Formats: sequence, structure tokens, C-alpha cells
Amino acid sequence: MKNAEEQQEGSTTLNDSVICNYLLRHPYFFIRNAQLAEQLQVPHPVRGSVSLVEWHMARARKRIEQLEADMHILMEQATLNHALFSRLLTLQEILGAAENLEDMLARLHRWAKDLGLSGAYLRLFPEYWHIGAPSSFTHLALNRQAFEPLRVQRFGDARHYLGTLHGPELLVALPQAKAVGSVAMSLMGNRGELGVLIFTSRDPLHYQHGQGTQLLHELAQLLPEQLERWIERRRP
Repeated sequence: MKNAEEQQEGSTTLNDSVICNYLLRHPYFFIRNAQLAEQLQVPHPVRGSVSLVEWHMARARKRIEQLEADMHILMEQATLNHALFSRLLTLQEILGAAENLEDMLARLHRWAKDLGLSGAYLRLFPEYWHIGAPSSFTHLALNRQAFEPLRVQRFGDARHYLGTLHGPELLVALPQAKAVGSVAMSLMGNRGELGVLIFTSRDPLHYQHGQGTQLLHELAQLLPEQLERWIERRRP
């Protein structure tokens, strides 16, 4: 006599869901029916059809390949993170040894050139830093009103911009710089209110949209702390 579960299954219209639920509730089905597993054929886009065993093995191979690819990506990411940490640690030590602001800026510039870039620059919004006369830091000032069209056009809602700048934009961001092919720019401060960090390259294709910005992000967090050693912050 059938039990209640078997009677219920027998009275249910078969569909994919019913069959799947049945197999999940009866994990030994294919062990009891091993011959059936060998006879079942699964449609194949190239070979027409393959056995259920072959199909399962192919899925297992694909899963292994995917896991190997994921592991490779994780290893690459770990290598990149290690390199990033090493660069940041080196730069922090270099900047920490600076004797004054000009020395710190020069050290940052040399660090950038060692990476194959043409330079590194800091521009600060005067609303948040005491850099007006009679201080010797006035050359770092960046007029927020003049910078705003560039920010809207190039940054949008992002904190970083990588790419080229037009002549008028360069005059706003880097009036003293020469032979600038492409730039990497990062807004400093929790709301981008403190200023802009700018790396330059003579190669117009060196910095492009879509490149990673993790190093820029970390530097934008690091540099305001270094600057406060030499420049007093305003508290609007």
C-alpha cells in the first residue's frame, strides 16, 4: 500500500518543479536507478546530445575552471594590494621626513617622477586652509568658483578623474605646468572640500577613464594629514 507522500506525488501533475522537489527529497534515486542515469540523454549545442553523466562531468569541469579563474583573480588582487601598501608606506616615510612644506611638495613630486610621471601637485581651496597673504602658501590656492565648471564637467558625482584636460581647464588647475598629456585628479576631504591632488603625465593615453583609482583614494586620505603639519586648517 502506498504511503501518504507517494499517494500525493502520484496525484500531482508532473512538471519541472515537482520532479526537482522529488529528486531533492530522494537523494538516492540515481543510486537505486544507476542504469537510468547512464541512459538519460541531455541536449548538447554541438554534439546533439550527451549522457547525463557526461553532462554532469562537463558542468563539474566548468565549475572547477571558474573556481581556478576566481582564485587567480584573488591572487592578482592580493599582489596588487601588497604593491599598493608598499607604495603608500614608502611615500608616507618619504613625506614624514620632510622639514617643511616646500620640502614635502618636492618629495611628493620626486616620488611621482620615480613612477614615470611628469609631476604631482596639490591645489587647496582657501575656504578650508590658511594660505592667504602674508603666508608663503598662496601659490597652492585654487579658486573654487573657477574650478567648479571643471569639476562638474570632468568629475560629475565621482571623486576622481582620469583623462585629458583642455587648455582653459589646465590654466585653472595647473597654470604653471607644461607638456601635460593626461592627468589623474582626486578631490581631497570627506566631501571633496579640501582641494585637489593632481598627477600629470606627458602621455595623453597614460591616464584614461576606467583605470583603477584605489591608489588615488588612499593618497587623497593621506595628504591632508601631512599638510596639517605645515598649514592650519580653517573650520567654516
